[in-house]
Amino acid sequence: MPLKITVNDDAEIAGKTEQGQTIWEVTGDDPAVVVSYDILRPRFVILRLTSADRRNLDPKIYINRGKGFREEDAIFIPEGQDFVIIADVGSFGTASKFRLDPSSKPASFIVEATAFRSRSEADSYLARTRNEAKIHQVELGRLPRFIAALPRLRWKKASLTQRYAEASYQLAKEIAPIPHVATTPWLSIVVPVFNAPPRYLDDLVSSFEQQDQEGVELILSDDCSSSDETLRWLAAKATSGNVKIVRNATNGGIAVATNAGLEQALGEWVALLDHDDVIAPHALKMIRRALNVHPDTSFLYTDELVVDDQLRPTGTMLKPAYDPVLLTGVNYINHFSIYRRDRLSSIGGLRTGFDGSQDYDLLLRYLRNQEEKRVVHLPFPAYWWRRTGTTFSRTFMDQATTRARRAIQEHFAVQGMETVVRPALTPTLHRPEFIVEEEAWPKISVIIPSKGSLPLISRVLEDVLNGTDYPNLEVIVVDNGSSEAEVLTLYESIAETHPNFRYDIVNETFNFSRSINRGLRLKTGDHVLLLNNDVEVLDRDWLREMVSCLKFEGAGIVGAKLLFDDGTLQHAGVIVGFGGLAGHWYLNRPGNLPGPLNRLHVRNSLTCVTGAVMLISGDCLKTVGPWDEERFAVAYNDVDYCLRAHKAGFRIIWTPFARLRHHESLSRGAETGKEKKQRFELEKTHLREKHQTANFLDSATSPYYSRDRSTPKIVVPKKLAAARTGFYGRPTELNRRLDSAHPG
Repeated sequence: MPLKITVNDDAEIAGKTEQGQTIWEVTGDDPAVVVSYDILRPRFVILRLTSADRRNLDPKIYINRGKGFREEDAIFIPEGQDFVIIADVGSFGTASKFRLDPSSKPASFIVEATAFRSRSEADSYLARTRNEAKIHQVELGRLPRFIAALPRLRWKKASLTQRYAEASYQLAKEIAPIPHVATTPWLSIVVPVFNAPPRYLDDLVSSFEQQDQEGVELILSDDCSSSDETLRWLAAKATSGNVKIVRNATNGGIAVATNAGLEQALGEWVALLDHDDVIAPHALKMIRRALNVHPDTSFLYTDELVVDDQLRPTGTMLKPAYDPVLLTGVNYINHFSIYRRDRLSSIGGLRTGFDGSQDYDLLLRYLRNQEEKRVVHLPFPAYWWRRTGTTFSRTFMDQATTRARRAIQEHFAVQGMETVVRPALTPTLHRPEFIVEEEAWPKISVIIPSKGSLPLISRVLEDVLNGTDYPNLEVIVVDNGSSEAEVLTLYESIAETHPNFRYDIVNETFNFSRSINRGLRLKTGDHVLLLNNDVEVLDRDWLREMVSCLKFEGAGIVGAKLLFDDGTLQHAGVIVGFGGLAGHWYLNRPGNLPGPLNRLHVRNSLTCVTGAVMLISGDCLKTVGPWDEERFAVAYNDVDYCLRAHKAGFRIIWTPFARLRHHESLSRGAETGKEKKQRFELEKTHLREKHQTANFLDSATSPYYSRDRSTPKIVVPKKLAAARTGFYGRPTELNRRLDSAHPG
């Protein structure tokens, strides 16, 4: 291959353009794109760098002049959004790479490289770009062909992913295994096989045999392979200790082959693996240990390490505690999944007709009606997912996606809920839409705290009363002392034309919690929507989307996706414990950022959402009570309320399908001045003392993500995190009060 682009760990894939180009998102302090070429290569390389979110980039080019990529050899390029960089690398040479740093600040970018044998070919390409406005053309000229003196040999710096994995496995190595005393296995690992390359099978069996845990068996269920090399390999392994070979006479597909293997399983627990993947070092010991600590477990899943075809780490899948809402948008659980064999048998194992999404369908059926406290997440990279791009679900993505949506639709239908499953923000992910009769939508009381600010209050009222497609709502403005004639006239004129509008003016010091409580005393709706006066609606169906999220079992609070004026993220959820208090996730990142596991493109559960746009169910209001006016007058009142609801067992959901723009604090102003700063510091203290946020490990994120920044980085562990159970569970008496006639 004459030309190759490598992007380091300080940038991650954020999505694809409509043309299939990869969008990269800067996640660290030193993103780097290395362009490599062979000793014999086309002479000219053209690099195209484009901003994906229309924010300026400030790229740098590093040329290797025999001493590596040094700062003194860097070429600085003026800021812009679109660049064409031309390099004459020669047709032959031992100097074989140069480096591009796309941006020194948060950015989203697309990068492509093309090689040309002659300058005339390169100029033909460049001619096509000259018609594009504001494109920066950068000539690097003649790059070094040869490295005159070889640099001193050095070990390549391990990536953050490698260091995280190595530290995890070293810490696990120091833990003693649990002895197995029974005569039957405690775990059966079932792997369907069809024409698998022997080297993949060798890697899998080797990883199994190197586990420091007794009482396990590996079952390879062959789906009537036709490959001679696969058949020879299976024949050679037919009498290999605790590796069983199941030979199926006909090719029935992955579900049939897996079920045939399950029939031979003897373990109390069963795990399902793919034939091209690998069990991580010490994985089975860590799984056994977690099951011992949590004896009531009904299901366990682990984190994953993404590896290339040569088993080199390329990424991680760091997962939250069990979240059934997230699971209806994306199969974030995937592997390593540990099932109870008796329950797996009782639901009939895997179903045929779901190839490409058979594991997803199984998870939805298996986990239905399971108590969340019995679903355990082990934050340990126990599984190596070999990402080759040749699996069924990647090769036949459309069919796999269609089958996944059928499984999701059936999952809700069994619970008596009719849905249509549509694409999420990532087209291959899922958005279940609940079908509700028009007259069945519950009444929503929209409470808007405000004072003065005619441009803001007039816009938000117009958006809610005339720009929102919701059939049953009332709007209540709780005003803490407006005296401007224009504002009062606005209230009076709207009250005359909209019978569902009321306003209540009390001249008092601003206290957000007190304003909310005033509104709660005036409301007549089934549920309440809190709305800042400095937001504007972007989608007419935003409120329907938020109210429909109350259909999820136990839901008590729903938050929306909020954007700043420049389209970047203002609110994608609040993580408790950030900075010792709480903070917005992925603040100021691109509005289309998918986030870890594509979570920002689907609905998911959180511990906290902002009060700027917050829907609260009637049940939650009755149980949690009023907002805390004494300790949280202005700051952290929403965090306090969400944590109280969370501790009462209510689910808190964030949805990306309800979008609003937030002109944050325009009406109230910044937190400046001695008195405001003192009050702010006091409210921080109240939050730390009341909810122990300095030590709060939010179950909505990974214990191996940093807690000092809005965009977290992987933390290399010094000790292993404990297994954790699902973090929601509504009290029985609240379940009985669920009103099945309404989305709430």
